[in-house]
Formats: sequence, C-alpha cells, structure tokens
Amino acid sequence: MTPAPLAARLDIPSGPLFFPVTACGPDGSVDLDTFRTHVRRGVEAGAAAVFACCGTGEFHALTPEEFEACVRAAVEAAEGRVPVVAGAGYGTALAVRYARLAEAAGADGLLAMPPYLVVAGQEGLLRHYREVAAATALPVIVYQRDNAVFTPETVVALARTDGIIGLKDGLGDLDLMQRVVSAVRSEAPGDFLYFNGLPTAEQTQLAYRALGVTLYSSAVFCFAPEIALAFHQALRAGDDALVAKLLDGFYRPFVELRAQGRGYAVSLVKAGVRLRGLDVGEVRPPLHEPSEDHVKQLAEVIERGYALLEETK
Repeated sequence: MTPAPLAARLDIPSGPLFFPVTACGPDGSVDLDTFRTHVRRGVEAGAAAVFACCGTGEFHALTPEEFEACVRAAVEAAEGRVPVVAGAGYGTALAVRYARLAEAAGADGLLAMPPYLVVAGQEGLLRHYREVAAATALPVIVYQRDNAVFTPETVVALARTDGIIGLKDGLGDLDLMQRVVSAVRSEAPGDFLYFNGLPTAEQTQLAYRALGVTLYSSAVFCFAPEIALAFHQALRAGDDALVAKLLDGFYRPFVELRAQGRGYAVSLVKAGVRLRGLDVGEVRPPLHEPSEDHVKQLAEVIERGYALLEETK
C-alpha cells in the first residue's frame, strides 16, 4: 500500500480508531486466538482502523517474534475491511527491524513511537524518524510524547519527508499543537494528518477539534465500543448534548479512576475487556493489575455509561 491510500482511509473515519489490547493466556504467553477475536469484534463493531501492538497493546512488553505474530493476526482478523497500523519503537535499529516485521506481516502502516531512553535533540529525532520511514514502503505516523517532542520546524521537516503522513500528539500542549498545525499549513501544505493521542482522548477531543484535529485514538472502544461509537457519531453530528452527557457521566469518571494508578491507561482498559466477557489475561510487568476495588468501580462506570445510552433512545 502506498502512503496516499492509507491517509485517505484514515482522513475521515467512519468510526473510532481502535487500539486493541494484546491478549495473554494464564501463563502470560500471547493468546493469538483471543487476540483475533478481540480485533474481529472491534472491526465488526465499527472501528475505522486497527492500531495493533501500540501503547494499549503493550508494545514495550512484546518480543519481536510475538510482535510479528500479533500484527499478522490483526491483519487476518481485519480481513482488509479496515487498515491495520502497527507500532514501531526503541532505538533506530530496532525501530527499523519492527517496521520491517510489520511490513512482512501485512500491516498497512506504522505508528512510530518515541526512541527508547535517550532525550535527543531535534536533529537527531528527525534523523531517527526519517530512517524509520525509509526502511519500508509503509506510511508512518509519528507519535509525539515523553522524550519525543517536536518544534513546529521539525514537524514541517517531517511532513516534507517521503512516507511520513501524520503526527499523533500524546503531549497535550495545545499552544504547541496550534503552532505546529499553522507551520505545516503554511510551509508544507498537503494532506498531513493529526491525531489526538492522549489517554482517553475523548476527554480532550473538543479542544483538539477546535484546532482542526478530528482524528483520535479510543482505548474505550476496546471494552465499550457502543459508547465510544456513540460519542464519535455525536461529535461528527454536532450533538453537543449527547457529547456533554457522555463526558459528564462516563468519560470524566473513567478518567478520574484511571488517574488512581500508574499504567492504568493500559491495565484498566484490559480489565474492562475482561469485565465485558473476553478473557484477554493480565498485563505484563512492569505494569500491574488494578486493585479489586478499582475494578469494581470500573464496572460501575461502564454500567453507568450504557445506562446513559439507553436514556437517549
């Protein structure tokens, strides 16, 4: 697949962007059958794309062999109905290796995550992502967060790089994002994509939408796809009343619960998938499982969210 088709498929999504968890069995090994079921259910529920083995999918905890097997399983489960984008990260050499494994497994694109450990300057970051983009024919979305934060000038250079089609923001600096969008619009006009990549992105999507950022990741879609889809449709339709109702009654309580534990942006989501009837196992270390009380509170938040949907019928 060339960059243009993926960008076009992502540009105006029909549903949320789905970031599946990676299923594990009782012994901690990857459970590919359950993972396929998870991905297939997400696609059938209305996901516009599958982002496999990314942050919510515990990319950091997967071996290269597990990563390739999971990406291949996601491609099989999606059956070409929606694009599959795979994570790639660590230092440049390993990021290139993961990119090539994703290409071999049939992925349609890459989400290039921050390099491991080092805090690099803009010149080094630009070189890193250009080498990842040059390593395969897959289109690349660059993930801004943690130790990979870009100036507007660097994002302009990324936008001018063959194969790089977008920027996912997990930083949340709206002033910086406004300057980035303005700089790219002025100096590298074209179909460069922007994604809100903050945890539980729905909570901040009204602010990002004001900047022209309409694409966002949805971890909630993993365990409450009907709620995530209803929110997505309400945003697109301008149904501000439903957006506010879901933010106040579901998303804000969920975000406040998520804030009670480190790593809950992943482990609480995985617990949510289990609560909805699919045993995807536990998170791998260094993440840890939510407490029993927090899982109980999560069940109550999910129940409240679905009750809100019933009220709108």
